[in-house]
Amino acid sequence: MFSKLKAELDAVMARDPAARSRAEVYFLYSGFKAVRAYRRANWFFRHDMKFIARFISQRARRRTGIEIHPGAQIGKNLFIDHGMGVVIGETTVIGDNCTLYQGVTLGGTGKDHGKRHPTLGDNVLVGAGAKVLGPFRVGDNARVAAGAVVLDEVPDNATAVGVPARIVRVGGKRIFDNSTLDQIHVADPVAQELCRMRIEIEKLKKAAESSETD
Repeated sequence: MFSKLKAELDAVMARDPAARSRAEVYFLYSGFKAVRAYRRANWFFRHDMKFIARFISQRARRRTGIEIHPGAQIGKNLFIDHGMGVVIGETTVIGDNCTLYQGVTLGGTGKDHGKRHPTLGDNVLVGAGAKVLGPFRVGDNARVAAGAVVLDEVPDNATAVGVPARIVRVGGKRIFDNSTLDQIHVADPVAQELCRMRIEIEKLKKAAESSETD
C-alpha cells in the first residue's frame, strides 16, 4: 500500500513543476485527495457496498470539486491537476499514467446503454475544459487539446483539437485537412437554407401558375 502511495506521489511530483514536496501533494492537492478517495470508494463498490461507495465519492466531490464515480476503472498514477469541475462517469476506464486538467468531463451522450463512457489508454493527456463523450477509445499516448469536444475514437499517439474534435497529428506528424485550414470558403448554413427556401418558393409559384392556366 505504501509503495503504491509513494508511486502516486512521485507521479505528481514528476508532472507538476509547482509541487515542492510529497507532503505538499499529500495534504494540499485536491486532485490527489480525490483519487485517493476514489480508491477507497471503488473498493466498497466492487464489494457490493454501493451506498457507502457513493457516500465516499460525494463527500470527496464536496471537498475537492472533483466527481469520480466509484464504478470507474482507473489505472496507476492518475494525475488530476488543479481539478475543479472534473467529472468521470461510471463506466469510464482510464489506463496508467494519465493526466487530466481542470474542467475535464469523461462522460456519456445519453444515447448509450451499458458501456456509456470513454476508455483512455496509457499516458493520455486531456487538456483543461475538454469533453470526451461516448463509449469509444482514446489511444495510448494521445493528447486532447484544451476545450476540445471529442465524440469519436482517437488513435494511439494522436492529437485531437477543436469542436467537434479532429485529429491534427499522429505520431508527431501533422495531418493536413483543407476543411480545417480554409477559414474563408466556409459554407454558410443560413445562406444555404435561404437558397433552398427560395427554390422551393419558385417551384410552388410555377405549380400555382400552371394550375390556374389549366
